[in-house]
Amino acid sequence: MNKNIAPMALSAVLALSLGGCSSDLFGFLNQGDETQAQHSTSTPAPTFAQPLDANDVMFAQMMIPHHSQAVELAALAEAKTTTPAILDLASRIDGAQHTEIHTMEDWLAAAGSPTDGHGTHGMSMPGLVSDADMAALEQATGTEFDTLFLSHMIAHHEGAIAMANDVLATTVNDDVRALATAIVAAQTAEIDEMSALLGP
Repeated sequence: MNKNIAPMALSAVLALSLGGCSSDLFGFLNQGDETQAQHSTSTPAPTFAQPLDANDVMFAQMMIPHHSQAVELAALAEAKTTTPAILDLASRIDGAQHTEIHTMEDWLAAAGSPTDGHGTHGMSMPGLVSDADMAALEQATGTEFDTLFLSHMIAHHEGAIAMANDVLATTVNDDVRALATAIVAAQTAEIDEMSALLGP
């Protein structure tokens, strides 16, 4: 029974459309095609008032993994601490730096530069937490964890600020300048916040 219904329904639709009695149907179908096309179209690549120069590209390639470690540290804090102020801070760091990572990935894609070019610059990134320190952080609990997390994140932020200031000294790209300036402002404020949590 069901096998006969689909062909009959299809024949009815074709008959209506060919008979000129279903212009509304064609409009509906065309709208569906347009909607599907819109959803299947990838997000347009960003355009820049000025092209990215070599320093801009290196900044993004280095800052992406730097931010990625900050996101990793934030996730560790969200899993291990019960201190409300640190949980709030970790959530804000995660949200802001995830967004900035995606922005820089879009820049590099639009510039035709690989996002993994940071490999050769790894030793130049200040503030990264070493594997040994990360392992100690993973083992710590309670007040010890909070102290280690805040100390490492302060140093990590200081490294990001140094990198942002370096690119601010050379860039002529308005987008790079805006992001680097935002990084300096946000992370400076967060350092003050974390220093207050650490206490004297």
